[in-house]
Amino acid sequence: MGNMVSLKTTLDIRDELLVRAKRHARATGRPLRAVVEEGLRQVLAGRSARQRYRLPDLSTGKADGPDPLEAYSWQDLRAIIYGDPESR
Repeated sequence: MGNMVSLKTTLDIRDELLVRAKRHARATGRPLRAVVEEGLRQVLAGRSARQRYRLPDLSTGKADGPDPLEAYSWQDLRAIIYGDPESR
């Protein structure tokens, strides 16, 4: 990985989270710094591994078939969508 440089920084962490992190570090025999670094690596790896959301294809009918909405005007479609019985 080349030359690794350590930098010191200050983080504001909620007390209960810090207590749990210190407890975990003690239980695993590692320094708190290593636990924090591991957590950051996991979060950053998970973020890059996420895939873009794709809308599911809920279309009906055949792709090359006739358009079932062609017979309706915009007003008819609006009435169907919003359930306006007077406009039908």
